[in-house]
Amino acid sequence: MRTRSLLAVAGAVAALGLTAVTPASAADPAVLTTANGDVAVGDALTASLASGTAATFYSSATGTSGVSCAASTFNATVTDNPTAPGTATESLTAQTFGTCTSNVIGVLGVTSVTVANLPYATTVSSDGTVTVTPPSGSTIQTTVVLRTLLGSINCVYQGASLAGTASNTDNSINFTSQAFAKVSGSTLCFANGYFTAKYAPVSDGSAAVVVN
Repeated sequence: MRTRSLLAVAGAVAALGLTAVTPASAADPAVLTTANGDVAVGDALTASLASGTAATFYSSATGTSGVSCAASTFNATVTDNPTAPGTATESLTAQTFGTCTSNVIGVLGVTSVTVANLPYATTVSSDGTVTVTPPSGSTIQTTVVLRTLLGSINCVYQGASLAGTASNTDNSINFTSQAFAKVSGSTLCFANGYFTAKYAPVSDGSAAVVVN
């Protein structure tokens, strides 16, 4: 009887140990993680253009006429990061462009490229889908200021949303030929703009962000 009692106690202790350990070890990660663990709500994510790439704003989806910027960055604040699989949300608070040039005939240079109506709502899903949308009743808007022989001109473009793809291969977010329509500007402003850019790595501090 004593032997059975000891075995029973040992079995109960082992069972309790497994019960205590299993939930923690089996815990699913959040949608956004780094090598340090889950990305916390309120964390600031940043990224610049992937090495060797440019952010382009061309007049057609397959063309090469328009504006090219050798520098671009974005800043976003995480607003929700649920357990994977799922969809994390962010607030895109800043996006900048620099070292921009143009090959449009009649254009001498690019003074600036600025983004308006921020912040934009951003979602990142476990399947890698990234969607950027403006505030309700607004649009995603970009103003390109060009220098010409006739002086400075403002080209204003608007779009309903941006669709991108996140990749864990290089911790990147990629936007390809996202369409904008011209809402104001001279005839030197191309009628439509197609935005392409690859940002990598997306980082939380110094740690690269992974999508789960």
